[in-house]
Amino acid sequence: MGRFNYSSQVKTEVEDRALAHLQVVIGNKLRRGESFFFTWRDDASVGDGRRSVWIHPSADLDFKYYGSRAPAMNRTWLEKLAYAANSTGGLFIMSEPADDLSTGSVETL
Repeated sequence: MGRFNYSSQVKTEVEDRALAHLQVVIGNKLRRGESFFFTWRDDASVGDGRRSVWIHPSADLDFKYYGSRAPAMNRTWLEKLAYAANSTGGLFIMSEPADDLSTGSVETL
């Protein structure tokens, strides 16, 4: 289980594999200077609600992984996350789909 930190006040636990995919998508958006919303459900221990943050190129982001190995990237998941990030609803954590894209290569972390 990893942790996504936004500024110094907003933190959420995210499974390491999902966090690695989110980092790639968020990094690609920010590299292009694109801002977007990122939304997730809070754990019951912090109110069990929903939280959205505005991700922008000057945002203070931190991705903390508890595992030491970088996972292989699932191209289909990356594409679905990127599609969501480019939509009006913004990026959100979704279940990992089967990787049905078999061409090209995807960089690992």
